[in-house]
Order: sequence, then structure tokens, then C-alpha cells
Amino acid sequence: MGADGSQIGVVDTREAIRQARELDLDLVEVAPQATPPVCRIMDYGKFKYERDIRQKDARKKQSRSGLKEIKFRPKIDPHDYATKKGHVERFLKGGNKVKVTIMFRGREMAHTELGRKILDRLVADLGEKVVVESMPKQEGRNMIMVVSPSKKYQEQLAKARERGDAEPEAPAAQTPEVETPEAEAPAAEVHEPETEVPAEAEPVADEAPVEAEAEAVDVTAAENEG
Repeated sequence: MGADGSQIGVVDTREAIRQARELDLDLVEVAPQATPPVCRIMDYGKFKYERDIRQKDARKKQSRSGLKEIKFRPKIDPHDYATKKGHVERFLKGGNKVKVTIMFRGREMAHTELGRKILDRLVADLGEKVVVESMPKQEGRNMIMVVSPSKKYQEQLAKARERGDAEPEAPAAQTPEVETPEAEAPAAEVHEPETEVPAEAEPVADEAPVEAEAEAVDVTAAENEG
């Protein structure tokens, strides 16, 4: 085979080597089991470089997809639930399967239906992004479910990457328009001026000495009469 992939035909080995040297290329045996063996004129260094790049890309793709795990408790608060759901979405976006585990402790084993409600809620919240591969099942003190990204979601991600978007756009939910009555303006507050209440007049301080003087006069008059 020639450097451009054309069929040269059956030639002597020394002739094939001569043709390769004239083009400053290499003669590489690509099918030694064939009769006669098949060789190709090529740049072997470039061939090895391109092959290594392809193998490296293949390894990257294999390392991206795998099985991730996220754990919930049956009495999880809304904030923690939203955080863990975000982790699941991130795993799905990376092309991973997700193992969702509900952990029960002590008396919680008597209410395993709470764990099933969390799993059902998670699947409903993820919607078309997810496919349930393994339905919820009880294994000891854990309830386990396995989900994976749906084919439709993977196609949306691929299109988003081609456009350079970070994430596929979710369809906007249409909310009915509701007419709200205009709020009445609050009535102005009227502040009445405060009226000062006159304080009670205090007794005049001079009255006491007058009475004392009167008593002193009466006593003096009595002594003189005596």
C-alpha cells in the first residue's frame, strides 16, 4: 500500500523498501498473517503519535463514566436535600451512574417508607434527566437505588457542548398570569399635637412661717396675761 492508501500490488521486499526511502518514509508491516504479508508506506513516527493520542482520549472517556454514590438520611432537612440533589445532577452531567443510598439507624428501621418517599421525590425532581436502572431495594439497614443519565439528556449535553454552552437549557415553565388587585394606599397618619397638662400649683412656702408667727404671738399674750 502506498502512502496515500492506494494499492501498489505485490512487489519484492527490496523494491518496497526502495520506494519508501525515495519518499523519505517508512515501510511498515500492517498484516503479517496475510499471504503475502501486507505492508504500507507511511511516516511511522506520526502514526505512533496519532495512535497514542487516540488511546489517551479513549482512557479519558472511560475514566469519566463510572459509578458514583450519594447517601441520604430518612429525616433529611430541605437544605441538605437540595445540596445532595445538586451532587446527583453533577454526577449525571458527567455521564456517571449514581448509587443513591438511604441509611437507617435504630428505630428508623420501623419507618422505611420515609426512605422510599425520598427516592421517589428525587426521581420526580430530576425528571427527564434520569433513568432508574435499579429500583429501590432494602439491603440490611440501607435502601439502594441506581440511576443513570437518560439518552435524551445525554443528547442535550452533547448539543450544548457543541454550542459551547455550560448546560442544556431547560424548558421554561409557563405560569398563568394572575391579576392582582391594586393595593390601596395606606391612610396618612394624623398626629395630634400633645397638650401640656399644667402641673398642680405647689403650696407657697411663706404660709408656714406666718402660722408659726401667729402661734408665737398667742403664747406671748397668754404669758403676759398670766
